[in-house]
Amino acid sequence: MSLVRRAGPGDAPEVLRLRQIMIDALPGGDATTHWHAPALPGLRERLAEPDGDFAAFVVDHPGRPGALAALVVGTVDYRIGKASSPLGRSGYVFSVATDPDARRRGYARACMAQLLDWFRERGAGQVLLTASAEAEPLYAALGFVHKPDPTMTLTL
Repeated sequence: MSLVRRAGPGDAPEVLRLRQIMIDALPGGDATTHWHAPALPGLRERLAEPDGDFAAFVVDHPGRPGALAALVVGTVDYRIGKASSPLGRSGYVFSVATDPDARRRGYARACMAQLLDWFRERGAGQVLLTASAEAEPLYAALGFVHKPDPTMTLTL
């Protein structure tokens, strides 16, 4: 039996806690948590949609009942098709986090495997993510490669 399960609405506070751990570890991370309360209702709603374009896969913490040890979150979105993705469906991984006291046990890898299966089931022809230096070996082992993409961002 797999340790990985699909997160549900009741997991939302723990999903936010692990996401904050990930954010705090990023360069320029923002340790403030004031955004958790307004984010919680929308996250619960998305986690309650079993057939939607959003999924989170988690592992329960073996030493702390009610806590999560690891998390991966992704979405499938539509972009006009191209050679590498004729259906135009792309997966995007945007949160991968493991509780500091549960690291080096393969939890993130197991969660990523479930998320990649979920993307395949939905016809995603490609999966995109942004890798931290610490997580890059995991993604490379799963087959991810760097692409020469001059990505830019605008905060609205």
